[in-house]
Amino acid sequence: MSHATSIRTQKSNSIFADLISSKGQAALLMLPPAVLLFTLFVALPLFDAAYYSLFKWNGYGTPTDFVGVDNFRQVLNHGIFWQSVRNTLIVLAVSLFIQLPLALGLALMVYEKTPANTLFRLVFFLPYILAEIASGLIWSFVFDANAGVAGALFKSLGMDPVFILADRHWAFLAITLVVVWKYFGFHMMIFVAALQSVPKELLEAARLEGAKRWEVVRFVQVPLIGAAIGVSAFFAVVGSLQLFDVVIPLTNGGPSNSTHTIVTYLYTFGLTRNRIGFGSAVGVLLFIAAIGVSIFYQRQTNRGSK
Repeated sequence: MSHATSIRTQKSNSIFADLISSKGQAALLMLPPAVLLFTLFVALPLFDAAYYSLFKWNGYGTPTDFVGVDNFRQVLNHGIFWQSVRNTLIVLAVSLFIQLPLALGLALMVYEKTPANTLFRLVFFLPYILAEIASGLIWSFVFDANAGVAGALFKSLGMDPVFILADRHWAFLAITLVVVWKYFGFHMMIFVAALQSVPKELLEAARLEGAKRWEVVRFVQVPLIGAAIGVSAFFAVVGSLQLFDVVIPLTNGGPSNSTHTIVTYLYTFGLTRNRIGFGSAVGVLLFIAAIGVSIFYQRQTNRGSK
């Protein structure tokens, strides 16, 4: 009996050793390229940005004019930077409290597998497929008061045309509208996939117990897709922090630098003006903000899983 047990133990150890060996071989094969790519395109640029932020440098030659934290001081004392932070926070709030509820509401309407719902999901998802630059150009034509849709609408109503993208009060509102239109389909599809994974037995049980439609949504469906909502919120926050491609073709940060986000501010006052050290300082601050968001999200996720 002991001999048979010994044989089985040797076989299991052999199988385990083979598995370890195969996993080790796979790691040796796939890990170095991944580490190399991460080092070249993530780690080194981060260290370079942190290094250049300590210099007054135009991007040519070797940086030699060391200024310490003066670039950070200039950024934090620049009124337009704080305007860009405010705009970014507005986009973040709109994404979380308008875009996500809209996406969830539409997902609840079209998540069931029917031909009509499939068509609606495709239509709602189309804006996300479009490139950001293309979306910005399309909406710049829509808002054009001379030859665009907005101009034609104002004329049909007998009103004087309003140049929306040239108005400080309306330009950023127009940007938030485009952001919601562009990305709500992405979040809707996340919610659709999550809702389709909810067991139908639970929904039927709730209905048999006399629960109304909104009660099923509130007490059954939404709690069960909480993880998907968390992931969608994380994507919304990260997307708000890096919003760039939609703003540039619409307003390019204008009028009077009133519609900049943090990334368009970095681009306009750093890269286009050959102030690489200044722009690197903005990038470092944005990186710190992104890390803070990631840590907060990770803590909330771990707390929810306990």
